[in-house]
Amino acid sequence: MKILSKEIENSQAIMTIELESAEVEKALDNSYRQLNKETGIPGFRKGKAPRKVLESHVGSDKLFDNALKELLPKACNDAVAQEKLQFIGRPTIKLTGQDPVTFEATFPLPPRVKLGDYRSIRMKPEPVKIKKKDVDGVIERLRHQSATWEPVKRPVEFNDLVTIDVDSDVEGKPLYVEKPAQYRVTANSYFPVTGFPEQLVGMNADEQKEFKLKMPQNYNDKGIAGKDILFKVKLLEVKVEKLPKLDDSFAKGITPGIESLDSLKARISEDLKTGNEERSRLNLEEKLLDTLISKSELEFPPIFVDNEVEQMVNQYMYELTSQCSSAEQYMELVKNTDRKRLSDRYRPIATKRVSVSLVLSNVAEAEKIEVTDAEIDAEIERLTARAGDKKEEQREYLNGPNNRTSIKNSLASQRAMQRLVEIAGKPAKKTRTKKEVK
Repeated sequence: MKILSKEIENSQAIMTIELESAEVEKALDNSYRQLNKETGIPGFRKGKAPRKVLESHVGSDKLFDNALKELLPKACNDAVAQEKLQFIGRPTIKLTGQDPVTFEATFPLPPRVKLGDYRSIRMKPEPVKIKKKDVDGVIERLRHQSATWEPVKRPVEFNDLVTIDVDSDVEGKPLYVEKPAQYRVTANSYFPVTGFPEQLVGMNADEQKEFKLKMPQNYNDKGIAGKDILFKVKLLEVKVEKLPKLDDSFAKGITPGIESLDSLKARISEDLKTGNEERSRLNLEEKLLDTLISKSELEFPPIFVDNEVEQMVNQYMYELTSQCSSAEQYMELVKNTDRKRLSDRYRPIATKRVSVSLVLSNVAEAEKIEVTDAEIDAEIERLTARAGDKKEEQREYLNGPNNRTSIKNSLASQRAMQRLVEIAGKPAKKTRTKKEVK
């Protein structure tokens, strides 16, 4: 075996390796003996056919490919030993020639991180202020949620709730057909298609109306995208929203333990403050991490991002199942999902996640943050607290070596983030003047 070239880039070792003809021939002979035992050839007992006969029966490519399964892993191991290479994950291999046999092996190397001066970063969370209009906005939404709908004898207006018979088709083929259907007439709504609610405004009970609307050009179903839809609508009933009176009785019906409108407003104000403080904290953490990443030098193999992207895509596909009522519907969604486009969309997010993970693990190391077994046990108990009958099963799963390591790293990263926030919140060191030094 000869290593023809070696270069390091993007935290990867890329080697071009040439195999000796003798070791290739030995692997081909081993491949012949293995395939001979497994392949039935008319006129020969298994294992007794001559090599040329076997090769003409299974094909020379199969004999060669089978030999490579033995050759390439061994050659990679020999190259690692020869170069005293420390790598992580599996190498990727690309055959570049057959005479002589040469291939390119790419080995992912451990990431290299030169952590920026995180102790010099100074940031504080944005102050949280709750205004009266914020509380009033929540109160108004609660009133709408508690509203009743009463029939009214007048033409349809925006924000009414109507009962209608809907019949529609595209080029004579049925599309939306529902009798009866309840529909909230909301201005600028694009359901079932842009312009539909505007056509209902002004209609009276028992009135029928026909109209055409155009399906968007970017509609998922290309067979009807951009085509005209013929709607036939009959208005059956119009209802108007009746909001509850804003008083103590309203407040009592919203939340248990609330006895007055003033106490409801106080509770809402406190909840808003808690939520805004959490958002402010998360924004601070993101800004801190962005600043630290920009100050640091990070180099990691592409496989880190590839693996993160694959996890994100798989999670998306898994979540599709919750939207499906049948296996057929799921398969249809999967068929119409462009994994390549999903991967491209997730790649910048995945790159950020990898960068965050690396800087936090290095901060944890710099700050000598340690996580004990007892703390891992406590976290497992917290994670399984609501597992019910499956608690023991989940606890056993999380106690696996890989999962315990993952939990340990997660806890260390959380504490590293807390430490960054603490440091960033300290007063900046005052620079002394020459006069002060004297």
